Amino acid sequence: MSTLHDLSPAPVWAHFATLCEIPRASWQEAALRDHLIAWAQQHGITGNVDTVGNLILGKPASQGCEQLPGVIMQGHLDMVCQANSGTSHDFSRDPINTVIRDGWVIAEHTTLGADNGIGVALALAALEEPDLQHPALEVLLTINEESGMDGARGLQAGALQGKTLINLDTEEWGHFYLGCAGGVDVQIGQNYALQAVDADQAILRFEVSGLRGGHSGIDIHEGRGNAIKLLAEALRDMAEHTPLQLIEMSGGTARNAIPREAYALVAVSGDTTAEHLEEWVAHRNEVWQERFAAVDAGVKLAIRLVPENHPQHVLSDNDRDQLLAFIDVAMNGVAQVSSDFPGVTDTSSNLGVIALSGGALKMTFKVRSLQDGRGDALAEKLVTYAQAHDLQAHTDGAYPGWTPDPASPLLALCLGVYTEQFGHPASLQVIHAGLECGLLAASHPHLDMISFGPDIRGAHAPGERVRIASVDHCWTLLKAVLQALAKV
Repeated sequence: MSTLHDLSPAPVWAHFATLCEIPRASWQEAALRDHLIAWAQQHGITGNVDTVGNLILGKPASQGCEQLPGVIMQGHLDMVCQANSGTSHDFSRDPINTVIRDGWVIAEHTTLGADNGIGVALALAALEEPDLQHPALEVLLTINEESGMDGARGLQAGALQGKTLINLDTEEWGHFYLGCAGGVDVQIGQNYALQAVDADQAILRFEVSGLRGGHSGIDIHEGRGNAIKLLAEALRDMAEHTPLQLIEMSGGTARNAIPREAYALVAVSGDTTAEHLEEWVAHRNEVWQERFAAVDAGVKLAIRLVPENHPQHVLSDNDRDQLLAFIDVAMNGVAQVSSDFPGVTDTSSNLGVIALSGGALKMTFKVRSLQDGRGDALAEKLVTYAQAHDLQAHTDGAYPGWTPDPASPLLALCLGVYTEQFGHPASLQVIHAGLECGLLAASHPHLDMISFGPDIRGAHAPGERVRIASVDHCWTLLKAVLQALAKV
């Protein structure tokens, strides 16, 4: 069976294989960073860690290019860690298992980390490419991009010397990206006063599963099912004809991933018949599978009896109704489509995580927008709506978008190089996801920036994959762009 080391371009896939071997969840990038520092020392490349933990690698200009403006390649070290239910995988210790099938590298049961491991591998391979003519090179590898962009947020002004920056963190080959969405989190919580479970109650576990999940920016326009929203919808529907008391809820694992699974514990009257429940579940599944036939046909609701040792306290009926109503109706999905870029989402929100246990509630929405003002407005509406349902809410972790510059000299150079290499023009696009370019522009406003990357599908969800041929294309393009910048 083929392995990553059998693929071309060999230097890129060798680095990606290393990234698959070394765990790199957000805030757990130290082992990978230490490995890369040791690698850099072996190759005569400088390596420095800044005050927040970003790694900055450097290589002098090729002979004759010393006076040219430096070039920065940029990516992030961390990855989103998601696994299918029932998959035994410890992201703090276990390597990522990959398979090669039909021209793709795939992680079948977990995330792959091609976001942004392939971009990191491309930059590292460029640093060690022996025959490449180039200006002075820097590689900025940030930490905790996926959980808050803390690395880019904490980068000090003047930390980078280059004048142009190539971000390698987009996921659609054939496009140059020249702008991205900004984002802000909406944090919601409450500490409920609980009451005892009524006597003679049966405890049921509601489970929503079988959804595809995905990236809360790139995939949000597809209308995939959100497990938390569907769970609340089901509970509200059942409560209309069967009295139930809410004990626990849990769903999602990351604010920037569409949640694939969610569950709740509820108490119902002991005389609720199994036949009645089975009929209701069958109807609910039929409704959902028809609604999501084109995008999430595997959606499934299941209910099972919890026999013993169940919790003894529940939310009041009013608190239950307020919480479920908020979850069910709160804005989730595409709020506005861009008028400047056809087919691109302008503003959206994603209810990514919920945890209700022992009366303590926490929820997080991820709001994105190509216009920071629109994103802020939607986030504030969510805060206001939550407060109207007796919930505590505030915004947190805002980061700016990256404003397109159609007159960018780097863009013009890259467009020419692309056409020369591949015989047809590239597309121009903005992305409804949070690249770090907006934050980098805030600390280094002189930078001329562009982004490109290979075909990656299913980022932020198990089954994530990257198209092998597109990685080869990216490698060809990156080398050609660096060599073109050596002639400016």
